[in-house]
Amino acid sequence: MAPEAYRRTRKDGATGVDGQTAAEYATNLEGNLRALLDRAKAGDHYRAPPVRRVHIPKGDGRKTRPIGIPTFEDKVLQRAVAMALEAVYEQDFLDCSYGFRPGRSPHDALQALWDATMSMGGGWVLEGDIESFFDSVDRGKLQEVLRQRVRDGVLTRLVGKWLNAGVMEEGRVWHPESGTPQGGVISPLLANIYLHEVLDRWFERDVRPRLSGRAVLVRYADDFVIVFEREEDARRVMDVLPKRFGKYGLRLHPEKTRLVPFQKPDDPRSSAEPDGAGRGTFDLLGFTHYWGRSLKGNWVVKRQTADTRLTRALRRIRLWCRIHRHEPLAKQHRALVQKVKGHYNYYGITGNGRALSNFVRSVQRAWKKWLGRRNNKGMSWARALELMAVFPLPPPRVVHSVYRAANR
Repeated sequence: MAPEAYRRTRKDGATGVDGQTAAEYATNLEGNLRALLDRAKAGDHYRAPPVRRVHIPKGDGRKTRPIGIPTFEDKVLQRAVAMALEAVYEQDFLDCSYGFRPGRSPHDALQALWDATMSMGGGWVLEGDIESFFDSVDRGKLQEVLRQRVRDGVLTRLVGKWLNAGVMEEGRVWHPESGTPQGGVISPLLANIYLHEVLDRWFERDVRPRLSGRAVLVRYADDFVIVFEREEDARRVMDVLPKRFGKYGLRLHPEKTRLVPFQKPDDPRSSAEPDGAGRGTFDLLGFTHYWGRSLKGNWVVKRQTADTRLTRALRRIRLWCRIHRHEPLAKQHRALVQKVKGHYNYYGITGNGRALSNFVRSVQRAWKKWLGRRNNKGMSWARALELMAVFPLPPPRVVHSVYRAANR
């Protein structure tokens, strides 16, 4: 399993506290992997090194979030343990869970949500936000949950070592009392294991049978929404949800966790105006969900790029254009084409054409602005349009069709 774990480990990632690169590790690959496996099985002979903590921009870029970077060798071992645990838990995980699972993607979660809201004609949406999830996980509870299903002492001992390995930041090592090392290879799987117990199984086993109407949970890692057919069901679950999460050391954000009235505008239960004004919206996985008219005039659930995601993407584009403005036009063009296509590959979804058009127009404006700063004389739109006719950016396109997916 160690050679396969090595093969699956990214080789271009940042280095951990020891500074060792993947290329350096590979110079004696067979010997290193054999020694790693022997130390891991021997228990006390393996000591998990602290993770190197760095901060990356979050949301609109005004805040940051911490991630931990393990050593390359630790990444390989974490990958091997994740492969072993995945073989166990993929038999248990429920269909409502989509994050970091084989053969599942954010767009599968979005499709499941679209199917649920359309089949119910809307309803009430509980939009959940777990405060600082990766920093708040109760390690004792997590290990209890793990031992319910995993009997291999080597695996549980290694997970315990990683949970308590410590964090190195600005040359100082410290040991948080709770949480998992966000950024570690094993962390997404541990998050799924924990929330499978905290939320998924509880909702399916204890909550759904007690509801008077239909309800659908969709979770992607620590992001989740629950769609309810009936308001009374939604309010009952909203009342008990903080207590359930609190039992496991987690806290729902009191302002970001909310109930959203999301009935179809022509539904008698809806408080929205006949034209849809006043209806609720909610966000999941970078998209704002709302009711709108289809080309045939029917009410459908539409998705558009969330404002925070669009702002973040354009901020990165503007920064790139400023930094690379003196490079040859052809080279800039190739890079921008790839960036625009990458945006479409995720956000190119049915009904999101206006946001995609706004995005590419904003990219054109940013490119024009910084090309004009190369000689501090500026650039007219006439000249910019001439250049963009020679170096065009890709037009908006739908990559993910809700209708194709619904008919599969």
